[in-house]
Amino acid sequence: MISESENHSQLEIGGRSLKRYLLPLFFLLLVITSLFIGVQSIPLTDIFNLSETQKLVLWSTRIPRTVSLVIAGATASVCGLIMQHLTQNKFVSPTTAGTADSARLGILIAMIFFPNSSSIMRSFVAFIFAFIGTMVFVQLINRLPQKSNVMVPLIGMMFGNIIGSIVTFFAYQLEIIQNMSSWLQGNFSTITRNGYELIYLSVPLLIIASLYAYQFTLAGMGKDIATSVGMNYTMIQMGGLIIVSLASSVLLVTVGNLPFLGIVIPNLVSLYAGDQMKKTLWPTALCGSLFLIGCDILSRTIIPPYEVPVSLIVGIIGSLAFIGLLVRGTKSHA
Repeated sequence: MISESENHSQLEIGGRSLKRYLLPLFFLLLVITSLFIGVQSIPLTDIFNLSETQKLVLWSTRIPRTVSLVIAGATASVCGLIMQHLTQNKFVSPTTAGTADSARLGILIAMIFFPNSSSIMRSFVAFIFAFIGTMVFVQLINRLPQKSNVMVPLIGMMFGNIIGSIVTFFAYQLEIIQNMSSWLQGNFSTITRNGYELIYLSVPLLIIASLYAYQFTLAGMGKDIATSVGMNYTMIQMGGLIIVSLASSVLLVTVGNLPFLGIVIPNLVSLYAGDQMKKTLWPTALCGSLFLIGCDILSRTIIPPYEVPVSLIVGIIGSLAFIGLLVRGTKSHA
């Protein structure tokens, strides 16, 4: 006969297994839902008997859109996770470190001097400016006498707003502000086949980040600790910033800006899984994709048949969560 303690142990193991598979199952459910929600009705029951129009919509827009949501959510969240480790601050991400705004400046330069350039060319120029802007931000926070959890992201947002103001000024003077604003707004309604494949460049960057997850974790403990174990701190920091800058540039050119995603998701995952990046990287990527798909489904269903830009939904939910995290962080260090 099975004793009560053995029965309790089996139930506990079964509960852990259920929790482990619950998130992937929920993710799969949202992916399927995303494929069949939209103005063009595609009932799930007719999946094996689709009309030509339904097949065209499914393969030309719905599948590319869902794939972009998965990759963009994962990439933005992992970029935030890397930035938080490299800066040793939980409230830093590409959107609060001037990375995204610097990439916008690069895109403006590309639109002015290379008006007929391809998406790859614009991404390359945006990457250069994003990397330079991120390096300037890192140098700024390194000169701070006290690196409080609140002060670092505030400086990053001020730095980003200065760059954003410069971009807005010149875009207004050159009468391209409307074109640039609409193009860089986080919106997946324009994602179609043969127009989104650049985002696949983010996938190898995620794989490289996972291979160096242990080194990023050590870098997050500080330069002295990282150096004491024989790690080249400067090279790891540079490598991480290159990954973040390149991935952020690709996302900005492909799908636009996704505010607060890189802050909220890594923080929520770390609350339950800890700060060991090797363990939290892929859960963070999965939760980022899940969150973005959920926001996109909401943007498509809130005022049908029209769509709300997904960046608006992400911004509203993300800003509320960001305020909650700030309050929690302030109380914990009080």
